[in-house]
Amino acid sequence: MSSAIATIRRTKEIQEKYQVFTKKTYGQNFIIEPRVVEKIAAAAISDENQLCIEIGPGIGALTQMLCEKSKHVVAYEIDKRMPEVLRNEIASDHLEIILQDFLTVDVDQAIAQFRQPGQGVVFASNLPYYITTPILFKLFEAKEPIDAITVMMQKEVGQRFLAQASAKEYNALSVIWQYKCDCKKVMDVSRHVFWPSPRVDSVVLQFTFHHKYHYANEAAFFWLVKSCFVQRRKTIYNNLQNALKDKELALQMLEKAGIAPSKRAQQCQLEDFMRLFEANESSLIAAYQNQS
Repeated sequence: MSSAIATIRRTKEIQEKYQVFTKKTYGQNFIIEPRVVEKIAAAAISDENQLCIEIGPGIGALTQMLCEKSKHVVAYEIDKRMPEVLRNEIASDHLEIILQDFLTVDVDQAIAQFRQPGQGVVFASNLPYYITTPILFKLFEAKEPIDAITVMMQKEVGQRFLAQASAKEYNALSVIWQYKCDCKKVMDVSRHVFWPSPRVDSVVLQFTFHHKYHYANEAAFFWLVKSCFVQRRKTIYNNLQNALKDKELALQMLEKAGIAPSKRAQQCQLEDFMRLFEANESSLIAAYQNQS
């Protein structure tokens, strides 16, 4: 392997060589501590034959280590300056670079395109704050099987994922990831291992898909969960009746599931939302299809 990109010396060299200085519009902060990217890559990839899809490789600090661990890394990059850097500085036969905003990617199509028969799929990324939630929603809602997602995010955002019911950070995404995954903290990451240094610390979380639950129409279940959190200060009844556009139907649904209309979605466990969906599945699927 060539010298580690994740050092302040190499990062500055690459920036000068290619004139790829960080852009705030892309939320770019480059990692300058080799042990951090080594640990993320080791956590993300358990088998060299796994397909690893990276979101936002930047100048390749993490990408370089992913290519050491996996024989096939597909990196999606939005910044048109970066593919040349990645090709030249990593120069790995294991790496395939796609210049595309990942928010526009059809995840199921991408997995189907790149995965070989029987091959496991993992995602890895150092996610900017402004796209953390939409990116993870896309991955959790994918239909193609994913083994795990290992992501670095701002610590405050990570705390929301780890939040349990009734915590102020608990939200729709908290419910959805629990339906799909187990989650563990891989490591805390100081703001001082980035260039330029952000104002906040980060955390690396890993979501491992457990396949405990499976609804035939998961999209309708996810719509229900999101609908119940639209206005967090309002009761689950108020949010549900707004989504259904039918006050009486919303009340009947909650009664069938044994959920008090006065509760807030924030107070409900995953099991409560599953019970609400299962008790009213056909009606909720119809409501979801009507608004899609």
